[in-house]
Amino acid sequence: MAQLAPYFKPSLPFTGPIHGSLRDGLMVIISGTVLPPCDRFQIDFQCGSCPIPQADIAFHFNPRFEEGGYVVCNTFERQTWGKEERKYEMPFFKGHPFEIRVLVKHDSFLVAVNGKHFVEYKHRIPLSKVNNLSVSGGVEVAVISFQDTTPPGAWCPRSAGITNAAFPPIQLAPGSTYSVSLSDAESICINYLFSFPFCLLSNPAFPPGPYQPQTYPVPYHTLILGGLCPSRSLVITGTIPLDADRFHVNLKWGEEIAFHLNPRFSEKTIVRNSFLHQCWGPEERGLPSGMPLSRGQSFTIWILCEACCFMVTVNGHHQFSYNHRVLNLQQIDRLEVEGDVMLTYVQV
Repeated sequence: MAQLAPYFKPSLPFTGPIHGSLRDGLMVIISGTVLPPCDRFQIDFQCGSCPIPQADIAFHFNPRFEEGGYVVCNTFERQTWGKEERKYEMPFFKGHPFEIRVLVKHDSFLVAVNGKHFVEYKHRIPLSKVNNLSVSGGVEVAVISFQDTTPPGAWCPRSAGITNAAFPPIQLAPGSTYSVSLSDAESICINYLFSFPFCLLSNPAFPPGPYQPQTYPVPYHTLILGGLCPSRSLVITGTIPLDADRFHVNLKWGEEIAFHLNPRFSEKTIVRNSFLHQCWGPEERGLPSGMPLSRGQSFTIWILCEACCFMVTVNGHHQFSYNHRVLNLQQIDRLEVEGDVMLTYVQV
């Protein structure tokens, strides 16, 4: 099934379609920042987008900073709110970034905030009716992305086995094996999916209190389990230092680089190339709209793998395509990011 395209920096209030409706195994990831004057914000999984009369809301997730802070979950059906479920705990902090992961299961929504499981909400409306996502309130959203956690042939934590439910940063070599007691398998699987969506990310644990923006170590290396295939995509978000010269993103296997994406700030271009059979190929440098990346600015790069090429979007604007120079896309099983960049979010 084709992966859904992300929404980059949507203006709020925002309502956008979830093409194909919700389904078991789909994860929705919302990254952004709580604005300092925020009193409350909400995320709604809706049955349609009509404001008048208000569309049914299968899942209403509503953090409120009043009364010490709590989160309301509810369902709006037939123009009436159902029974509220409140959790008197506030995982968000004004002026600080956040990451919300909503894992859709056949019987419930599982919500994690900043890498920790937060709440489970049982379905009151069939998943097949839910086809829109709405976000509003005192937040700024950087990206809303979608990830299938169990595509065909995907690695599954239940089968791989995991030894540590806290999941500190790890790096795995191909063929590594681990063991786990299945008595805790369900909770471990949930925590694993929230921390590592479909691939193994070097994702540092979030502290329990106010925290600085999440960063990944650079050089950054991670596996792309199952390899690439048409319609699979990668999202990379970060900030470029004021004194940056260049950085690069490599999609590779072994020592071969299928796609080398190399922003060079002194040259005001993004060089694209492949390193195959110990030799660099011809460079591609053209940028129809000019250099989309700037020193001192944040960015989001979306790389979509299609049957004939990689499509690259920067900050929500398509920049270029890069025709494949290798035929076997599935062998491309590693992502590398190196150079003058601070990474704040990676989704593979």
